[in-house]
Amino acid sequence: MVKRSFLFCCFTGLRISDVQKLIWKEVVTTNNETYINFRQKKTKIENYVPLSENAISVLPSKRENTETDSVFDLPKESTIRKELKKWVSDSGIDKHITFHCARHSYATLQLAGGTDIYTVSKMLGHTNVRTTQVYAKVVDEKKEKATETIKLDLSSAR
Repeated sequence: MVKRSFLFCCFTGLRISDVQKLIWKEVVTTNNETYINFRQKKTKIENYVPLSENAISVLPSKRENTETDSVFDLPKESTIRKELKKWVSDSGIDKHITFHCARHSYATLQLAGGTDIYTVSKMLGHTNVRTTQVYAKVVDEKKEKATETIKLDLSSAR
């Protein structure tokens, strides 16, 4: 369940605190569109996030759960951290990865994919677009490095 919830954060940009309190009533499907409509724990702001096919694919089965049951039945924080650390280590990744890294990944991938900063800001539930600009700087740095990847010897072309 830790793995599923982490991937869900990668696909939605949600904070761990919002995934922990997400209940089935907040997962809505209408007209072939699935989205979550919830109040963010940190900002207390109501947020609407459409779910991609990837996000939907990692949702657990609702089975016999009621509307007020948690979507992700997660263990306590310390266990979540231990399980995430083990999963990362078993994957051969030698970095300190937290649930917040999933949120960063989501924002950076959205911006790198061409989503405008205002939309990413709204999807993350930021109250100020300046908060989102941190992720845009990461994308700009990657663009700058990318320009240096193609190196040709043009001395003979002159």
